[in-house]
Parts: sequence; structure tokens; C-alpha cells
Amino acid sequence: MRPSGRKLDEMRAVSIDTNVTKHAEGSCLIRMGDTHVLCAATVEERVPPFLKGSGLGWVTAEYGMLPRATTTRMRREATAGKQGGRTVEIQRLIGRSLRAGVDRVAMGERQITVDCDVLQADGGTRCASITGGWLALRLAVNKLMKAGDIKTDPLIAPVTAVSCGLYAGQPVLDLDYAEDSEAGVDGNFILRGDGRMIEIQMSAEGATFSRGEMDQLVGLAEKGTGELVDAVQAAAKG
Repeated sequence: MRPSGRKLDEMRAVSIDTNVTKHAEGSCLIRMGDTHVLCAATVEERVPPFLKGSGLGWVTAEYGMLPRATTTRMRREATAGKQGGRTVEIQRLIGRSLRAGVDRVAMGERQITVDCDVLQADGGTRCASITGGWLALRLAVNKLMKAGDIKTDPLIAPVTAVSCGLYAGQPVLDLDYAEDSEAGVDGNFILRGDGRMIEIQMSAEGATFSRGEMDQLVGLAEKGTGELVDAVQAAAKG
């Protein structure tokens, strides 16, 4: 039995509000159970120096957690004068995941930065950030297309992510914190809406896993990300 009472292949409740900030070109608040992430996309008519004159666009991301996103207060990274290793690793993951769903030629020579701020954490924050980040990106691109700044849709397919793992010896979908902290094996699965895989991060923590169990987790991830694709596409249509 899962602590939440969910079925092995059952996602947490997902809800999404769009256009939640006044100034961002695209924004949403995504809730996956008790994990809540604010995602905002900013369009800039410039690219990093290494892309100047290339005709290619760029998508990047930043990630952070509010001090009381967790059960005890965390010190703001700004007060330490630098980002922690976990933060850097997660925002790089978000950026490269989103870029895998973008035709950077069609995007044109501009940059879109997706900011993901965790308001409340209960497991799966990076997955919620990727999923919400894609929706914020979708909304920003919609504005560019409506204005005529982009002629061809540069977004290849939705990018969504979900965690899966072995909890109490059973493969489960969409781990919350209670499960994640006790899981013998856990992983993050990032997929495109066309079924192409972008990244899989799996590790054993106190247990090992077989090829068959890994295949089961991939199957769960495909089910979960499929449901998330439906959710973000519905949210994008308003």
C-alpha cells in the first residue's frame, strides 16, 4: 500500500493555472499533489555570444526553491553568494530537456529563459518544473506567433517529466516525498509527446533493479507523461 493510498500506476492530482503573472510572456502555476511550482518564460531578442549570427534560438532555465518550500526553512542561496550543486544540476536538466522539444532554427535568433520557482515541495520538483516549464514556453511562443515574430511553430512536441521508482519492492508512478525518501530505486523520466525519450536518470539506493523492473518503470513513465501531455495541452488552449 502506498502512503497516499494511490494505485501503483496512479498519478498525484494535477492542476494548472495559466497566465498567473502580469509581465512574463508565458507563465503557469503547476500543482502535482503537494508540489507546487511557478514557471515563467521571458523572451529576449538576443542570444548568448556563442550563438550570435548563427540564426539559432536558445532556451535556458533557472530553478530555485523558496525558503519554506520544505518542512524546515532553507537558507536562501543568494545569502551564500552562490548556487548549490543540486540547483545547478536541476536547472541544466530543465534547460536541455526543453531544448529537446524545440526547432531552434524556426525559433529564430532569440532567447527564452524559463524560471522555475518551487513554492512548495513534496517530491518531484524537477519533473514538475520541466512540465510546467514547457507550458510556460508554449504560451510565450504562442504570443510570438500571434504577433507575427515567428512564422513556423518551433515547438516540436510537448516535453513532460515524471518520477517512478521501486517502493516496498513494487514499481510505482509519480513518487511523493514519503515514497521518494524510502524508495530502493528511483528515477526521473523526461519524454516528448511524440514518444521520444529525452533523458532517464535512474539510481539504486539501498537496492538494485533488473532489466525487467526498469522496463516496468519506463512503462509507468510513458503512462504518466502521456497524462501530463494531455493536461498541458488542455491548459495551453485555455
